[in-house]
Amino acid sequence: MKRRSFIGVAGSAIGGVMLPKSLSAERVPSVGATDPKRKIVAYGAGYNPPFIRFVASLTGKQVPRICYLPTASADGSTGIIRWYEVCAELDVRPFVQKMFINSYEQKESFEDVLLSMDAIVVGGGNTLNMMAIWKAQGVDIILKTAWDKGIVLAGGSAGSLCWFEEGTTDSRPKALSKVTCLGFIKASHCPHYDAEEQRRPLYHKYIKEKVLKPGYACDNKAAIYFEDNEVKQVLALNEESNAYYVYEKNGKIVEDKLPKQVLGG
Repeated sequence: MKRRSFIGVAGSAIGGVMLPKSLSAERVPSVGATDPKRKIVAYGAGYNPPFIRFVASLTGKQVPRICYLPTASADGSTGIIRWYEVCAELDVRPFVQKMFINSYEQKESFEDVLLSMDAIVVGGGNTLNMMAIWKAQGVDIILKTAWDKGIVLAGGSAGSLCWFEEGTTDSRPKALSKVTCLGFIKASHCPHYDAEEQRRPLYHKYIKEKVLKPGYACDNKAAIYFEDNEVKQVLALNEESNAYYVYEKNGKIVEDKLPKQVLGG
């Protein structure tokens, strides 16, 4: 594809799946505008081009405006550069909204910026710190408004975890622990399911002990598309990667592997 020009903003340049409990998120997406679907794409890690392309397709726009939130990495330049690299070969208009800003340099409110987008992608990093910053700045409320308006929300690692009620995080010293998140998707979540040795057993332990609710786990190269809190599609970049619904039954943990479409990439 042709390489696109980029615009920086705000401080910086299938088929439905039937599951347990009926689990069968010009500027705002125009499809179903009177009663927009709430669309979320959660993936295990990173921001691979096929997943971003899928996010773009959900907006219903030919060249959607997609904003990257690098809050979890403290607005780190490495993630921002990678974001523009990923978008370079896609038909999207990429933006970045930093949280570490000042009023002299940024003249648009967070609300004005984020609600002008067709999709918002959240990067990885420290989920706990990201939640605190968003709440201090009122971004948690803005993201809920965006979701309700039909703006597509997405992300991997911290960027997938944030949309659920709770999940496992490495945001504290010494060991993985529980984190409470935005709660848009009424379930728990575990990213990096196949990539970090401690993630899977801890997630099982927490669900079995009712520290966490039942929920969804994603391998690094797997993604789940939720629409109005229901699973609509599962995607993977290879045959080995999967997403799961994980719950306790008769004192044992059950992993239901979700039917998927392999995108490759």
